[in-house]
Amino acid sequence: MRAISVAALSSCLMESNPPVLIDVRRQGARSASGMTIESAIWRDPAQWLDWKDELAALSGPLVFFCVHGHEISQGMTAALSAMGKDAKYLEGGFSEWQKVGLPVAAIASGGNSN
Repeated sequence: MRAISVAALSSCLMESNPPVLIDVRRQGARSASGMTIESAIWRDPAQWLDWKDELAALSGPLVFFCVHGHEISQGMTAALSAMGKDAKYLEGGFSEWQKVGLPVAAIASGGNSN
């Protein structure tokens, strides 16, 4: 399974063709934090069968993140990789991103994205 460190992702986000960030934290955890990584889109991991094809059709690499970078983001990475996508998960998840002080953005109210 392919992982990306917070430092590597932070650097990739500065490039001209950054990866698509997919926030797959459960709704409760996401709402409780009130924050996400800027430009990330949220998809409910419980509904992944409904949106996996939408993501598979996107061009460019995908980076999934959940709270700690364990089961949810790794599972989504495995599923999309099996569909032929360049997919990675964020090591340490959103908690590691925040821990090292990388920028976060407030979650916008309503909709599936921030």
